[in-house]
Amino acid sequence: MRQILSLLLENHTGSLSRVAGLFSARAFNIESLTVAATEDPTISRMTLVTSGSPEVLEQIFKQLNKLIDVIKVVQLSNGPHVERELLMLKLRAESSAQRAELKNFVDIFRGRIVDVTDTTYVVELTGTTAKLDAFVEATDTHNIIEAVRTGVSGIARGDKGM
Repeated sequence: MRQILSLLLENHTGSLSRVAGLFSARAFNIESLTVAATEDPTISRMTLVTSGSPEVLEQIFKQLNKLIDVIKVVQLSNGPHVERELLMLKLRAESSAQRAELKNFVDIFRGRIVDVTDTTYVVELTGTTAKLDAFVEATDTHNIIEAVRTGVSGIARGDKGM
């Protein structure tokens, strides 16, 4: 079972390391991790994607709440939320026919071409992990030169803050 966790933590040296250390020490896997300062520069928001049985996920949640740097943990997957990820792909685009086909393909997925050279396009695409996976799967893998993904960022829906 996949779980998206949103953590508020103290924005100081070692906070990220302690969270990562907790996962490492207990052999839990982090599938995706994003961290940045919030509107309050003393607090960071970490969005973490992990998976496991309900028992393992509950253990992760409890252990995270025990960490001294962690202010709050919310399980985004348990309620209505919005999640997004950014993908940038460098694709071969050597002929005019190939360029036109790629342009149409990118438009279908509501992506953008953000860089063009004589032989390549860099495509930017945002959306859910499933949407980005579908785009990569539908792309001819021989044309992919390089891929970069940010990992999931998420926020709960509604008028309540964390």
